[in-house]
Amino acid sequence: MRITLMSRAGCHTCEVALADITPIAAEFGVALEVIDVDRALDPEIKVEYGDLVPVVLLDGEQHSCWGVDPDELRADLAAALR
Repeated sequence: MRITLMSRAGCHTCEVALADITPIAAEFGVALEVIDVDRALDPEIKVEYGDLVPVVLLDGEQHSCWGVDPDELRADLAAALR
């Protein structure tokens, strides 16, 4: 299981999302990857996620965008890891 945060430098909402997600990833023992959409090697990442940041992906599938609900993320991780 991997949590990926699509983010952008200077984005306050992205910073808040990272602060919310980091302890949850640690709590569940899952990897957390942060990708800056403006610096991603694949230009399609910026096209797909650039207007939606922050975007949270669980194992590559979009979980949420424009922010994160920590309770919902915990519940979905718990369900996925059963």
